[in-house]
Amino acid sequence: SRPQGSSFGTSQQATGQARSGGMGKFLLIALAVLLLGGGGLSGLFGDLLGGGDPGTTDLNGISATQAVYATATPVPKATKAPSITGAPTAGTGNFQGGGTGSWYSLLGGGAGTVRTGNRTDSTRPDTSVAAGSRDKYTALLGGGRDTVTLMIYMCGADLESRGGMATRDLQEIQSADLGSRVNLLIYTGGSTSWRNNLVSSSVSQIWQVKNGRFTCLEKDMGTDPMTSPSTLTRFIRYGAEHFPASRYQLILWDHGSGSVSGYGYDEKNRRSGSMSLAGIDTALKDGGVKFDFIGFDACLMATVENGLMLSRHADYMIASEETEPGIGWYYTDWLNALGSNTSISTLELGRMISDSFVSACASSCPGQAATLSVVDLAELESTVPSRLTAFSRSISGMIRDKEYNQVSNARVNTREFAASSRIDQVDLSHLALQMGTEEGKALAGAVREAVKYNRSTLTNAYGLSVYFPYQKISNVDRAVSTYDQIGMDSDYAQCIRDFAAVEASGQAAAGGTNTQIPSILLSSASAVPTGSADLLGSLLGSFLGGGYDSIGLSESTAGFMSGRSLTDEDLQAFIADHYLDPSALSFRTENGQKVLALSAAQWDLVHSVEMNAFYDDGSGYIDLGLDALYDWDDNGDLVADTSGTWLAVNGQFCAYYILDTQDDGETQIITGRIPVLINDWQAELIVVFTDGVGRVAGARFIYPDGETQTVAKALDRLEVGDKVELIADFYGYDGSYQSTYRIGSPIVVGAEGLTVSDMYLPDAGRLTVTYRLTDIYNREYWTDPV
Repeated sequence: SRPQGSSFGTSQQATGQARSGGMGKFLLIALAVLLLGGGGLSGLFGDLLGGGDPGTTDLNGISATQAVYATATPVPKATKAPSITGAPTAGTGNFQGGGTGSWYSLLGGGAGTVRTGNRTDSTRPDTSVAAGSRDKYTALLGGGRDTVTLMIYMCGADLESRGGMATRDLQEIQSADLGSRVNLLIYTGGSTSWRNNLVSSSVSQIWQVKNGRFTCLEKDMGTDPMTSPSTLTRFIRYGAEHFPASRYQLILWDHGSGSVSGYGYDEKNRRSGSMSLAGIDTALKDGGVKFDFIGFDACLMATVENGLMLSRHADYMIASEETEPGIGWYYTDWLNALGSNTSISTLELGRMISDSFVSACASSCPGQAATLSVVDLAELESTVPSRLTAFSRSISGMIRDKEYNQVSNARVNTREFAASSRIDQVDLSHLALQMGTEEGKALAGAVREAVKYNRSTLTNAYGLSVYFPYQKISNVDRAVSTYDQIGMDSDYAQCIRDFAAVEASGQAAAGGTNTQIPSILLSSASAVPTGSADLLGSLLGSFLGGGYDSIGLSESTAGFMSGRSLTDEDLQAFIADHYLDPSALSFRTENGQKVLALSAAQWDLVHSVEMNAFYDDGSGYIDLGLDALYDWDDNGDLVADTSGTWLAVNGQFCAYYILDTQDDGETQIITGRIPVLINDWQAELIVVFTDGVGRVAGARFIYPDGETQTVAKALDRLEVGDKVELIADFYGYDGSYQSTYRIGSPIVVGAEGLTVSDMYLPDAGRLTVTYRLTDIYNREYWTDPV
């Protein structure tokens, strides 16, 4: 039961469940970690696909089955990345170590059965086109008469140096039969160590793939950053000049981060940043080619901002709303289809790309989310902008009419992507429908019509996302600047300014940025403001006067405050009527249970509740993370979990953070993360519970602040011999952050894999539990300890 009339409890973050989604106490849950022979993540594909020891250039005479058990290269540490000697000169070659089919047979089926991705239902792409849409740039000749130049811009980055992900895709490409009318060019670079015996780790190169062989067309393209627009332009011009065709296609391979940070991370040029949407626009404009489709084998690039920008350069966009699993696109099957019929429709080709990708993810990394959509850019640019304008104006109007809380509720209840990365991308159709307005319904309809094909393992993911601030409003000015550069709707820029201004003001009025540890753990009383009208007015007044640092902003990141529609008086009046009273956040004992009772009006201001556990190790507090462990009584009051249990890996308790809950009434899927070091690299395990049955679905590396704003593809397995260390944040008794804490002993992954289970934390007197409530302004509050 929920409080009558309360919006709380409907969001992804706010679902109270049994332990981690129905795990029984002490139910031992096997983590489905696929363990092949070898040692370490760097050896995951290095030996298998020909990388071998960093000082060698080939691995002749060892089959795929043998190679997987060969001695593997030690995992490179952050301070010592391996290099490959003997970079190839111009000529031809092929990758050593076995074919794609042999490798996939180790997973239980050959390439023809595991990764074909053919659908078993009759779903087909939508071939209709909205009236008024422009003609396509590419007019197919038909009858197999078309010639195709497919350019793959492959910035290998650490995806290649750590996991051989680019090499795996290169081998899939090599396995395809391209025929005589497909020119497939690959620009390689951006990685400190290519895990095969052909590609140079020293300089960028251009390769052609034909008849299962790689020909190095340009052996030294220098070391310019692959995130530089001019580098991409040079490749596009090269392809069009040397391989003119009736169809041009472009795929950008690497990290991605969507609307604000764009595409790409060049590991060799770490300070070069990513290529923004404006940078991509410049590269494509200067390249001078109109593409049949532009695809992103990268995370999070299926955004409406990206699509509207690309509509000037291509007919279709193929991209993912969510982060991609590390296996990426599966290339062999759809390249076979293109090679056998170069006049295949782009929609049919896009369907094959999407189906094979999602099916491959289901086979190789079950539990990891997978999304891929095919968007008609001609229709998108014709039908969406006017409806986006109307939708944007309606949101600004709601905020002016003091309905910010409705907008905030809609935002937090919308399907969000890469939530732990705080990039603030949500599904556009779902957001529009959550607003409950006629303008929202019209926009959602137009977007879903422009998305001609969509494959997703997630609920409420309809093919196109949009940036909408909530978790990290310091990015608003960057987004608005990008919108200005790419010609994005100014009304949408205004509506996110208006929303961010209220959110920021609400945080400031509540006392500014929290410390990372709830002050209730300290010996002194809570420092959270009591919420009196005078104090609220004083705090807000100071903020509006330029005191932006109270919530972690600065003059350079708070420009949206001066561009807002609401006056100071409007903001003060709204916030005075809509604030969470922290003095009420105390549990009482009732019938042997710890109960938190708030009024319905107060619950309406709450977006999420999570239990936050801290363990005293004798010198300070280990932060064990956040989980949705609570229930509701018949009065609609929140009942705390007082069992004293927490999640453990191989019998050692760990820090765990719940990320997402999906429940369609039949199946409940909960996704969380566990911070770890994998062979001394900072990472997080991705843990998925399906109706209470859990597994590790993969892992994702974490980057130091400032190294890159893009998001990496996820690893799909750990290897026998990998060292996994459980880590957590550690705080002193004064509440100050001290360091990263290593919990227990390192776990060396063995043939038996890993297990997760519930466990009683030792010496329960050392455990302190509070509940963290997040309000409509994304301000966090902690209750009294339980």
